[in-house]
Amino acid sequence: MTVYFLLFLAAIAGGLAAYYLPKYSPGNYKLTLVFSGAYLFAVTITELLPEIFSNTSALPTAGILVLTGFFIQQLLEFLSQGVEHGHIHVHQHGEAHHSSSAIWVMTALSFHATMEGGMLAEPQVTEGTISNTLISGILLHKFPEAFALMSVLICELKRPQAILLLLIFSLASPAGLGLGSFLFNAGVLNEYLFYALFAIVSGGFLHISTTIVFESSADHHFNAKKTAVAILGAGIAVLSNLFF
Repeated sequence: MTVYFLLFLAAIAGGLAAYYLPKYSPGNYKLTLVFSGAYLFAVTITELLPEIFSNTSALPTAGILVLTGFFIQQLLEFLSQGVEHGHIHVHQHGEAHHSSSAIWVMTALSFHATMEGGMLAEPQVTEGTISNTLISGILLHKFPEAFALMSVLICELKRPQAILLLLIFSLASPAGLGLGSFLFNAGVLNEYLFYALFAIVSGGFLHISTTIVFESSADHHFNAKKTAVAILGAGIAVLSNLFF
């Protein structure tokens, strides 16, 4: 139950931070994104992909499914306006608000979050050596994602509606974990289907994490501070895998 609660808490805390702290430092926010993006990238490269490709007998099409996940995330980004990798919506004077776009954003992100939760369902992953760093990577990614989502919702919807959609989004990953666990225990989600989901979500993580890191510097100019933060995030992910 702890994982369920942490998944919910990370999302609801990020959203409420955007709700109650409308004034934020863009510089500090970007550094937080860079850290979480580099951490998630390192987890994907050093843990998730080796886990997938070491089970090629269970999933001979692993590489194709990773690519599929990458481009599925590209489509979701079109619907979500890039919120999953931290794009903040800033209201401009005279800008028209459309509640339908906020619904699309929340729907795309909830779909992604549900798949993330389902990825944690198989005991070999949740009880194995990669559990701590994988869950930490998802949690670090969840907070800025929810912060960015709420920045869209409060601009385009009434605040009670925005809170309701944030709550639905916050429940998506725990719901995915619960559904995945149920299907796995019922024998519906077999080893092949699980690793197929694992590969697709890993491809999505590759898209999100690389986008965060590559877009963190204006005009792709070298920034020593952001580079140091990215190395720190990746380093902590690697050390967590080695010692925890």
